[in-house]
Amino acid sequence: MAQLNLIPITQNQKSTFIQEAQSAFQKSYEDLYGKRKEMIMPTEDIESSFDAEGSEAYFAILDNEIVGGTIVVIDSENKMNQLHLLYVKVGIQNKGTGQKIWQAIEDKYPNALLWETHTPYYDKRNIHFYVNRCGFKIVEFFNAKHKDPHQINDQVGGLPPEISSDFFRFEKEKIS
Repeated sequence: MAQLNLIPITQNQKSTFIQEAQSAFQKSYEDLYGKRKEMIMPTEDIESSFDAEGSEAYFAILDNEIVGGTIVVIDSENKMNQLHLLYVKVGIQNKGTGQKIWQAIEDKYPNALLWETHTPYYDKRNIHFYVNRCGFKIVEFFNAKHKDPHQINDQVGGLPPEISSDFFRFEKEKIS
């Protein structure tokens, strides 16, 4: 069985990463709700993850092919890291690739004491992935009555306003 590798993204590869991530998130949304003109994951949101302090971005490579990617934010001092983005390339979902990407992340950062990530409430597939496949726990539910303190606007990305503030926050602690 081939091993999945995380390869750092170069400046020249950022646009490919952004397009593939946007396609994956758009497909996930449109599979549930139908076509949407607005991009669910705007370029600016992905760029802000690239620009975050401690940010590291990777393509996931399997059999010399890009199968997905990730952006993580590493806090090497406190060892409390964030998973900003993980995507599996359109056309190869449901084959365990996302789980391989997550395992490669954990292998790359074995000293992490805590991982944190977020996903929208509507995306049951992602919720299942993080909780049942990767071992995260839901620790907070953001909504209109309990807003994410880091959320700047009322609308997140290109999500419709009626569902854009409904997000879960997940954590995964290292088991000693």
